[in-house]
Amino acid sequence: MSTEFRKLLFEISEALVTDELAALKFLSLDHVPRRKLEDIQDTKAFFEVLQEKDMIRVRNLSFLKELLYRINRIDLLTAHLGSSREKMERELQVQGRAQVSAYRQLLYGIAEDLIPGDVRSVKFLLQKQLSKNKLQENASMLQVFLEMEINGLIKEDNLTMLKDILQKVRPDLKRKIDAYEGKKKENYSSEEVRYPVSVSAHPEEQGAEGEAAKQHGKIYKMKNNPHGYCLILNNHKFKNPLLNREGTLQDGEAVKKVFKWLQFDTIEYMDLEGKEIRETVKEYSKKDHRNMDCFVCFIFSHGEKDKIKGVDEECVNIEELVSCFTGTNCPSLAGKPKVFIIQACQGSRDHPSVIVQADSSGHLEVDASPLTSIPDRADILIGMSTVEDYLSFRTETGSVYIQSLCEKMELLCPQRKDLTAILTEVNNEVAKRELEGYKQMPKITSTLLKQLIFEVPQ
Repeated sequence: MSTEFRKLLFEISEALVTDELAALKFLSLDHVPRRKLEDIQDTKAFFEVLQEKDMIRVRNLSFLKELLYRINRIDLLTAHLGSSREKMERELQVQGRAQVSAYRQLLYGIAEDLIPGDVRSVKFLLQKQLSKNKLQENASMLQVFLEMEINGLIKEDNLTMLKDILQKVRPDLKRKIDAYEGKKKENYSSEEVRYPVSVSAHPEEQGAEGEAAKQHGKIYKMKNNPHGYCLILNNHKFKNPLLNREGTLQDGEAVKKVFKWLQFDTIEYMDLEGKEIRETVKEYSKKDHRNMDCFVCFIFSHGEKDKIKGVDEECVNIEELVSCFTGTNCPSLAGKPKVFIIQACQGSRDHPSVIVQADSSGHLEVDASPLTSIPDRADILIGMSTVEDYLSFRTETGSVYIQSLCEKMELLCPQRKDLTAILTEVNNEVAKRELEGYKQMPKITSTLLKQLIFEVPQ
Protein backbone atom coordinates (compact mmCIF):
# COMPACT_ATOMS: atom_id res chain seq x y z
CA MET A 1 0.00 0.00 0.00
CA SER A 2 1.45 3.36 -1.05
CA THR A 3 2.51 6.04 1.39
CA GLU A 4 0.10 8.49 -0.25
CA PHE A 5 -2.82 6.10 0.29
CA ARG A 6 -1.93 5.63 3.96
CA LYS A 7 -1.66 9.39 4.38
CA LEU A 8 -5.08 9.86 2.74
CA LEU A 9 -6.79 7.41 5.09
CA PHE A 10 -4.98 8.91 8.07
CA GLU A 11 -6.13 12.45 7.26
CA ILE A 12 -9.73 11.34 6.77
CA SER A 13 -9.68 9.30 9.99
CA GLU A 14 -8.35 12.30 11.93
CA ALA A 15 -11.29 14.42 10.75
CA LEU A 16 -13.97 11.96 11.92
CA VAL A 17 -15.42 11.99 15.45
CA THR A 18 -16.80 9.20 17.63
CA ASP A 19 -20.46 9.57 16.56
CA GLU A 20 -19.42 9.50 12.90
CA LEU A 21 -17.38 6.32 13.40
CA ALA A 22 -20.44 4.69 14.97
CA ALA A 23 -22.48 5.72 11.91
CA LEU A 24 -19.88 4.32 9.50
CA LYS A 25 -19.81 1.02 11.38
CA PHE A 26 -23.61 0.78 11.30
CA LEU A 27 -23.76 1.51 7.57
CA SER A 28 -21.12 -1.18 6.94
CA LEU A 29 -22.91 -4.00 8.77
CA ASP A 30 -23.92 -5.72 5.52
CA HIS A 31 -20.25 -6.06 4.57
CA VAL A 32 -18.40 -6.59 7.86
CA PRO A 33 -19.51 -9.00 10.63
CA ARG A 34 -21.04 -7.31 13.65
CA ARG A 35 -18.64 -8.96 16.12
CA LYS A 36 -15.66 -7.64 14.20
CA LEU A 37 -17.08 -4.13 14.17
CA GLU A 38 -17.83 -4.22 17.91
CA ASP A 39 -14.11 -4.40 18.72
CA ILE A 40 -13.26 -1.31 16.66
CA GLN A 41 -12.72 1.82 18.75
CA ASP A 42 -11.04 4.20 16.28
CA THR A 43 -11.45 5.10 12.63
CA LYS A 44 -7.98 3.89 11.59
CA ALA A 45 -8.83 0.38 12.78
CA PHE A 46 -12.14 0.60 10.91
CA PHE A 47 -10.35 1.48 7.67
CA GLU A 48 -7.95 -1.43 8.19
CA VAL A 49 -10.89 -3.84 8.47
CA LEU A 50 -12.43 -2.42 5.29
CA GLN A 51 -9.12 -3.01 3.53
CA GLU A 52 -9.02 -6.60 4.80
CA LYS A 53 -12.51 -7.12 3.37
CA ASP A 54 -11.35 -5.50 0.11
CA MET A 55 -14.03 -2.82 0.52
CA ILE A 56 -11.53 0.00 0.02
CA ARG A 57 -8.32 -0.13 -1.95
CA VAL A 58 -5.96 2.22 -3.75
CA ARG A 59 -7.78 2.12 -7.09
CA ASN A 60 -11.30 1.79 -5.74
CA LEU A 61 -12.56 4.18 -3.08
CA SER A 62 -16.22 4.05 -4.10
CA PHE A 63 -17.38 2.52 -0.79
CA LEU A 64 -15.46 5.08 1.25
CA LYS A 65 -16.93 7.88 -0.84
CA GLU A 66 -20.43 6.53 -0.35
CA LEU A 67 -19.96 6.23 3.42
CA LEU A 68 -18.79 9.84 3.70
CA TYR A 69 -21.69 10.95 1.51
CA ARG A 70 -24.19 9.05 3.68
CA ILE A 71 -22.97 10.77 6.87
CA ASN A 72 -22.90 14.15 5.12
CA ARG A 73 -19.14 14.75 5.33
CA ILE A 74 -19.12 16.44 1.93
CA ASP A 75 -16.12 18.51 3.02
CA LEU A 76 -13.98 15.34 3.19
CA LEU A 77 -15.29 14.13 -0.16
CA THR A 78 -14.28 17.42 -1.74
CA ALA A 79 -10.97 17.96 0.02
CA HIS A 80 -9.56 14.42 -0.16
CA LEU A 81 -11.45 12.33 -2.71
CA GLY A 82 -12.13 14.70 -5.59
CA SER A 83 -15.89 14.25 -5.37
CA SER A 84 -18.91 16.31 -4.35
CA ARG A 85 -22.52 15.91 -3.29
CA GLU A 86 -23.70 16.32 -6.90
CA LYS A 87 -21.22 13.74 -8.26
CA MET A 88 -22.21 11.20 -5.61
CA GLU A 89 -25.91 11.70 -6.27
CA ARG A 90 -25.35 11.08 -10.00
CA GLU A 91 -23.25 7.97 -9.35
CA LEU A 92 -25.64 6.44 -6.84
CA GLN A 93 -28.59 6.87 -9.19
CA VAL A 94 -27.00 4.27 -11.48
CA GLN A 95 -28.43 0.84 -10.71
CA GLY A 96 -26.08 -1.34 -8.70
CA ARG A 97 -23.73 1.47 -7.64
CA ALA A 98 -25.01 1.90 -4.06
CA GLN A 99 -23.22 -0.45 -1.65
CA VAL A 100 -25.06 0.64 1.50
CA SER A 101 -28.40 -1.13 1.49
CA ALA A 102 -31.68 0.77 1.42
CA TYR A 103 -32.48 -0.85 4.77
CA ARG A 104 -29.33 0.61 6.40
CA GLN A 105 -29.97 3.98 4.78
CA LEU A 106 -33.52 3.93 6.14
CA LEU A 107 -32.53 3.19 9.75
CA TYR A 108 -29.69 5.70 9.69
CA GLY A 109 -31.99 8.39 8.26
CA ILE A 110 -34.56 7.74 11.00
CA ALA A 111 -31.88 7.88 13.70
CA GLU A 112 -30.67 11.23 12.33
CA ASP A 113 -34.18 12.69 12.34
CA LEU A 114 -34.99 11.69 15.92
CA ILE A 115 -34.34 14.47 18.42
CA PRO A 116 -33.17 13.63 22.00
CA GLY A 117 -36.72 13.72 23.38
CA ASP A 118 -37.86 11.27 20.69
CA VAL A 119 -34.99 8.90 21.52
CA ARG A 120 -35.99 8.90 25.19
CA SER A 121 -39.57 8.05 24.18
CA VAL A 122 -38.44 5.17 21.95
CA LYS A 123 -36.30 3.75 24.77
CA PHE A 124 -39.23 4.00 27.16
CA LEU A 125 -41.46 2.03 24.78
CA LEU A 126 -38.79 -0.69 24.44
CA GLN A 127 -38.35 -1.31 28.17
CA LYS A 128 -40.14 -4.67 28.04
CA GLN A 129 -38.23 -5.88 24.97
CA LEU A 130 -34.65 -4.82 25.77
CA SER A 131 -32.62 -4.95 28.96
CA LYS A 132 -32.10 -1.73 30.91
CA ASN A 133 -28.35 -1.66 30.34
CA LYS A 134 -29.02 -1.46 26.58
CA LEU A 135 -31.34 1.51 27.05
CA GLN A 136 -29.12 3.74 29.15
CA GLU A 137 -29.15 7.52 28.71
CA ASN A 138 -25.90 7.53 26.68
CA ALA A 139 -27.06 4.80 24.26
CA SER A 140 -27.49 6.27 20.79
CA MET A 141 -30.41 5.47 18.52
CA LEU A 142 -28.11 3.46 16.24
CA GLN A 143 -27.08 1.34 19.23
CA VAL A 144 -30.75 0.78 20.05
CA PHE A 145 -31.46 -0.25 16.45
CA LEU A 146 -28.53 -2.67 16.60
CA GLU A 147 -29.88 -4.24 19.80
CA MET A 148 -33.31 -4.54 18.20
CA GLU A 149 -31.70 -6.40 15.29
CA ILE A 150 -29.74 -8.70 17.60
CA ASN A 151 -32.96 -9.55 19.45
CA GLY A 152 -34.91 -10.12 16.24
CA LEU A 153 -37.23 -7.16 16.83
CA ILE A 154 -36.47 -5.61 13.44
CA LYS A 155 -35.02 -6.97 10.21
CA GLU A 156 -34.89 -5.98 6.58
CA ASP A 157 -38.24 -7.55 5.72
CA ASN A 158 -40.02 -6.98 9.05
CA LEU A 159 -40.18 -3.49 10.54
CA THR A 160 -43.59 -3.83 12.18
CA MET A 161 -42.43 -3.12 15.74
CA LEU A 162 -40.47 -0.04 14.69
CA LYS A 163 -43.47 1.25 12.74
CA ASP A 164 -45.72 0.79 15.78
CA ILE A 165 -43.28 2.73 17.97
CA LEU A 166 -42.81 5.55 15.49
CA GLN A 167 -46.58 5.84 15.03
CA LYS A 168 -46.71 6.83 18.70
CA VAL A 169 -43.55 8.99 18.76
CA ARG A 170 -43.02 10.39 15.25
CA PRO A 171 -45.76 9.49 12.74
CA ASP A 172 -43.93 11.44 10.02
CA LEU A 173 -40.96 9.03 10.26
CA LYS A 174 -43.23 5.98 10.22
CA ARG A 175 -44.14 7.09 6.71
CA LYS A 176 -40.51 6.62 5.68
CA ILE A 177 -40.87 2.93 6.45
CA ASP A 178 -44.13 2.81 4.51
CA ALA A 179 -42.35 4.31 1.50
CA TYR A 180 -39.46 1.84 1.86
CA GLU A 181 -41.83 -1.14 2.02
CA GLY A 182 -43.84 0.18 -0.90
CA LYS A 183 -40.74 0.42 -3.06
CA LYS A 184 -39.73 -3.13 -2.18
CA LYS A 185 -43.16 -4.45 -3.13
CA GLU A 186 -43.00 -2.67 -6.47
CA ASN A 187 -39.63 -4.34 -7.08
CA TYR A 188 -37.74 -1.06 -7.23
CA SER A 189 -33.99 -1.44 -6.99
CA SER A 190 -32.49 -0.63 -3.60
CA GLU A 191 -30.54 2.19 -5.23
CA GLU A 192 -33.78 3.97 -6.09
CA VAL A 193 -34.87 4.03 -2.46
CA ARG A 194 -32.62 6.82 -1.30
CA TYR A 195 -32.37 7.61 2.39
CA PRO A 196 -31.97 9.69 4.45
CA VAL A 197 -34.54 12.13 3.07
CA SER A 198 -35.37 15.32 4.92
CA VAL A 199 -38.87 15.13 6.36
CA SER A 200 -39.18 18.83 5.58
CA ALA A 201 -38.57 18.23 1.87
CA HIS A 202 -42.30 17.99 1.11
CA PRO A 203 -44.00 21.04 2.66
CA GLU A 204 -47.03 20.45 0.49
CA GLU A 205 -48.01 17.43 2.59
CA GLN A 206 -51.33 17.90 4.35
CA GLY A 207 -52.86 16.53 7.54
CA ALA A 208 -51.43 15.81 10.98
CA GLU A 209 -48.47 13.79 9.73
CA GLY A 210 -47.55 16.48 7.22
CA GLU A 211 -47.71 19.09 9.94
CA ALA A 212 -45.49 16.95 12.17
CA ALA A 213 -43.01 16.63 9.34
CA LYS A 214 -42.93 20.38 8.83
CA GLN A 215 -42.65 21.02 12.56
CA HIS A 216 -39.73 18.68 13.11
CA GLY A 217 -37.95 19.17 9.80
CA LYS A 218 -34.25 18.63 9.76
CA ILE A 219 -32.56 19.67 12.98
CA TYR A 220 -28.86 20.23 13.62
CA LYS A 221 -27.37 17.73 16.03
CA MET A 222 -26.95 19.08 19.56
CA LYS A 223 -25.65 16.00 21.37
CA ASN A 224 -22.30 17.00 22.85
CA ASN A 225 -21.46 18.66 26.17
CA PRO A 226 -20.30 21.31 25.73
CA HIS A 227 -22.19 21.95 22.51
CA GLY A 228 -19.47 24.33 21.39
CA TYR A 229 -17.72 27.60 22.09
CA CYS A 230 -19.65 30.78 22.77
CA LEU A 231 -17.06 33.48 22.09
CA ILE A 232 -17.85 37.00 23.31
CA LEU A 233 -15.75 39.96 22.11
CA ASN A 234 -16.85 42.87 24.27
CA ASN A 235 -15.32 46.34 23.83
CA HIS A 236 -16.12 48.56 26.80
CA LYS A 237 -13.27 51.01 27.41
CA PHE A 238 -11.73 52.65 24.37
CA LYS A 239 -8.41 54.48 24.20
CA ASN A 240 -10.51 57.58 23.65
CA PRO A 241 -12.58 57.65 26.88
CA LEU A 242 -15.35 59.58 25.12
CA LEU A 243 -16.12 56.38 23.20
CA ASN A 244 -16.55 54.11 26.24
CA ARG A 245 -19.65 51.89 25.87
CA GLU A 246 -21.62 51.95 29.12
CA GLY A 247 -24.07 49.07 29.49
CA THR A 248 -22.02 46.60 27.46
CA LEU A 249 -20.87 44.78 30.62
CA GLN A 250 -24.50 43.95 31.33
CA ASP A 251 -24.83 42.54 27.81
CA GLY A 252 -21.82 40.29 28.39
CA GLU A 253 -23.21 39.00 31.68
CA ALA A 254 -26.62 38.29 30.13
CA VAL A 255 -25.09 36.30 27.25
CA LYS A 256 -22.78 34.33 29.58
CA LYS A 257 -25.72 33.40 31.81
CA VAL A 258 -27.81 32.09 28.90
CA PHE A 259 -25.09 30.17 27.07
CA LYS A 260 -23.60 28.58 30.17
CA TRP A 261 -27.12 27.38 30.95
CA LEU A 262 -27.31 25.96 27.40
CA GLN A 263 -24.06 24.03 28.02
CA PHE A 264 -21.67 26.09 25.89
CA ASP A 265 -18.02 26.69 26.75
CA THR A 266 -18.46 30.44 27.19
CA ILE A 267 -15.45 32.80 27.03
CA GLU A 268 -15.45 36.60 27.09
CA TYR A 269 -12.60 38.80 25.84
CA MET A 270 -12.67 42.44 26.88
CA ASP A 271 -11.36 45.58 25.18
CA LEU A 272 -9.56 44.18 22.13
CA GLU A 273 -7.72 46.25 19.55
CA GLY A 274 -8.47 45.63 15.89
CA LYS A 275 -5.50 43.30 15.46
CA GLU A 276 -6.49 41.36 18.59
CA ILE A 277 -10.03 40.88 17.29
CA ARG A 278 -8.63 39.31 14.11
CA GLU A 279 -6.18 37.11 16.01
CA THR A 280 -8.79 35.91 18.53
CA VAL A 281 -11.34 34.96 15.88
CA LYS A 282 -8.67 33.15 13.82
CA GLU A 283 -7.48 31.33 16.94
CA TYR A 284 -10.97 29.91 17.51
CA SER A 285 -11.37 28.95 13.85
CA LYS A 286 -8.20 26.84 14.16
CA LYS A 287 -9.43 24.95 17.24
CA ASP A 288 -10.63 21.36 17.01
CA HIS A 289 -14.44 21.48 16.90
CA ARG A 290 -14.92 17.82 15.95
CA ASN A 291 -16.54 16.91 19.27
CA MET A 292 -18.74 20.00 19.26
CA ASP A 293 -22.06 20.77 17.59
CA CYS A 294 -21.98 24.50 16.96
CA PHE A 295 -20.04 27.77 17.20
CA VAL A 296 -21.48 31.06 18.50
CA CYS A 297 -19.76 34.45 18.44
CA PHE A 298 -21.04 37.72 19.94
CA ILE A 299 -19.33 41.00 19.04
CA PHE A 300 -20.11 44.19 20.99
CA SER A 301 -18.35 47.34 19.82
CA HIS A 302 -18.51 50.54 17.79
CA GLY A 303 -18.49 50.24 14.03
CA GLU A 304 -18.63 51.67 10.56
CA LYS A 305 -20.26 50.28 7.47
CA ASP A 306 -19.19 46.62 7.02
CA LYS A 307 -16.72 46.96 9.92
CA ILE A 308 -16.24 46.49 13.65
CA LYS A 309 -13.87 48.77 15.57
CA GLY A 310 -11.23 47.77 18.06
CA VAL A 311 -10.63 49.89 21.16
CA ASP A 312 -7.81 51.55 19.19
CA GLU A 313 -10.45 52.47 16.54
CA GLU A 314 -8.82 50.17 13.98
CA CYS A 315 -11.52 48.74 11.73
CA VAL A 316 -11.98 45.03 11.05
CA ASN A 317 -14.12 43.79 8.16
CA ILE A 318 -17.03 41.64 9.31
CA GLU A 319 -16.60 39.52 6.18
CA GLU A 320 -13.03 38.75 7.20
CA LEU A 321 -14.18 37.43 10.59
CA VAL A 322 -17.03 35.31 9.21
CA SER A 323 -14.77 33.91 6.47
CA CYS A 324 -12.57 32.27 9.11
CA PHE A 325 -15.38 29.76 9.68
CA THR A 326 -16.17 28.59 6.16
CA GLY A 327 -15.92 24.85 5.49
CA THR A 328 -12.54 25.37 3.86
CA ASN A 329 -11.00 27.48 6.63
CA CYS A 330 -12.57 25.55 9.53
CA PRO A 331 -13.23 21.98 8.32
CA SER A 332 -14.07 20.64 11.81
CA LEU A 333 -17.19 22.87 11.75
CA ALA A 334 -18.22 21.94 8.20
CA GLY A 335 -21.91 21.06 8.16
CA LYS A 336 -22.40 22.55 11.64
CA PRO A 337 -24.09 25.85 12.44
CA LYS A 338 -22.02 29.02 12.93
CA VAL A 339 -23.84 31.94 14.57
CA PHE A 340 -22.61 35.55 14.69
CA ILE A 341 -24.55 38.14 16.70
CA ILE A 342 -23.28 41.70 16.24
CA GLN A 343 -24.25 44.67 18.40
CA ALA A 344 -22.79 47.67 16.57
CA CYS A 345 -23.92 50.43 14.27
CA GLN A 346 -22.60 50.84 10.75
CA GLY A 347 -22.83 54.50 9.78
CA SER A 348 -21.98 58.14 10.49
CA ARG A 349 -24.97 60.26 11.56
CA ASP A 350 -24.78 62.63 14.54
CA HIS A 351 -24.72 61.08 18.00
CA PRO A 352 -28.02 61.18 19.95
CA SER A 353 -28.32 62.15 23.59
CA VAL A 354 -25.93 60.79 26.20
CA ILE A 355 -28.68 58.93 28.08
CA VAL A 356 -29.41 56.66 25.14
CA GLN A 357 -26.18 56.00 23.24
CA ALA A 358 -25.68 54.64 19.77
CA ASP A 359 -22.93 52.15 19.06
CA SER A 360 -20.73 54.27 16.81
CA SER A 361 -17.53 56.22 17.08
CA GLY A 362 -19.10 59.47 18.19
CA HIS A 363 -21.94 59.44 15.68
CA LEU A 364 -25.36 57.97 15.19
CA GLU A 365 -25.17 55.20 12.65
CA VAL A 366 -26.76 54.60 9.31
CA ASP A 367 -26.62 50.85 9.73
CA ALA A 368 -25.96 49.67 6.18
CA SER A 369 -26.14 45.91 6.18
CA PRO A 370 -22.65 44.41 6.32
CA LEU A 371 -23.93 41.30 4.62
CA THR A 372 -23.88 42.73 1.10
CA SER A 373 -20.23 41.74 0.74
CA ILE A 374 -20.51 38.34 2.42
CA PRO A 375 -21.23 35.54 -0.07
CA ASP A 376 -23.81 32.88 0.75
CA ARG A 377 -22.19 30.14 2.78
CA ALA A 378 -24.00 27.16 4.17
CA ASP A 379 -24.76 26.83 7.89
CA ILE A 380 -24.09 30.46 8.83
CA LEU A 381 -26.50 32.81 10.60
CA ILE A 382 -25.75 36.47 11.26
CA GLY A 383 -27.96 38.55 13.52
CA MET A 384 -27.45 42.32 13.32
CA SER A 385 -28.77 44.72 15.92
CA THR A 386 -30.06 47.08 13.23
CA VAL A 387 -30.74 47.50 9.53
CA GLU A 388 -29.75 50.27 7.14
CA ASP A 389 -30.71 53.82 8.17
CA TYR A 390 -31.65 52.82 11.71
CA LEU A 391 -29.83 53.24 15.00
CA SER A 392 -28.59 50.63 17.44
CA PHE A 393 -29.38 51.72 20.98
CA ARG A 394 -27.68 50.98 24.26
CA THR A 395 -28.54 52.21 27.75
CA GLU A 396 -26.72 51.88 31.06
CA THR A 397 -28.53 48.58 31.63
CA GLY A 398 -27.47 47.07 28.30
CA SER A 399 -28.41 47.19 24.64
CA VAL A 400 -32.04 46.85 23.61
CA TYR A 401 -31.20 44.07 21.11
CA ILE A 402 -28.97 41.84 23.25
CA GLN A 403 -31.11 42.12 26.37
CA SER A 404 -34.23 41.22 24.37
CA LEU A 405 -32.41 38.28 22.74
CA CYS A 406 -31.30 36.84 26.08
CA GLU A 407 -34.79 37.21 27.56
CA LYS A 408 -36.39 35.50 24.56
CA MET A 409 -33.88 32.63 24.64
CA GLU A 410 -34.58 31.96 28.31
CA LEU A 411 -38.30 31.92 27.54
CA LEU A 412 -38.39 30.07 24.20
CA CYS A 413 -35.49 27.58 24.28
CA PRO A 414 -37.42 25.37 26.76
CA GLN A 415 -40.28 25.41 24.21
CA ARG A 416 -37.86 24.04 21.56
CA LYS A 417 -38.13 27.10 19.34
CA ASP A 418 -35.38 27.26 16.74
CA LEU A 419 -32.99 30.21 16.74
CA THR A 420 -34.40 31.84 13.61
CA ALA A 421 -37.86 31.90 15.19
CA ILE A 422 -36.41 33.35 18.40
CA LEU A 423 -34.60 36.09 16.50
CA THR A 424 -37.82 36.89 14.66
CA GLU A 425 -39.52 37.34 18.05
CA VAL A 426 -36.64 39.66 19.01
CA ASN A 427 -37.16 41.66 15.81
CA ASN A 428 -40.81 42.10 16.72
CA GLU A 429 -40.03 43.08 20.31
CA VAL A 430 -37.33 45.61 19.42
CA ALA A 431 -39.37 47.12 16.58
CA LYS A 432 -42.14 48.01 19.04
CA ARG A 433 -39.81 49.98 21.28
CA GLU A 434 -39.39 53.73 20.99
CA LEU A 435 -36.27 55.35 22.45
CA GLU A 436 -35.96 59.10 22.56
CA GLY A 437 -38.22 59.31 19.51
CA TYR A 438 -36.13 56.81 17.52
CA LYS A 439 -36.86 53.30 16.25
CA GLN A 440 -34.60 50.24 15.82
CA MET A 441 -35.08 47.30 13.47
CA PRO A 442 -32.74 44.28 13.78
CA LYS A 443 -31.96 42.00 10.85
CA ILE A 444 -31.41 38.25 10.37
CA THR A 445 -29.44 36.81 7.45
CA SER A 446 -29.20 33.03 7.34
CA THR A 447 -27.88 30.23 5.17
CA LEU A 448 -28.73 27.60 7.79
CA LEU A 449 -29.87 24.37 6.15
CA LYS A 450 -31.70 22.99 9.18
CA GLN A 451 -33.43 24.18 12.33
CA LEU A 452 -31.05 25.21 15.10
CA ILE A 453 -32.65 24.21 18.41
CA PHE A 454 -30.62 24.63 21.59
CA GLU A 455 -31.12 21.68 23.93
CA VAL A 456 -32.09 22.75 27.44
CA PRO A 457 -30.45 20.60 30.18
CA GLN A 458 -32.86 18.32 32.03
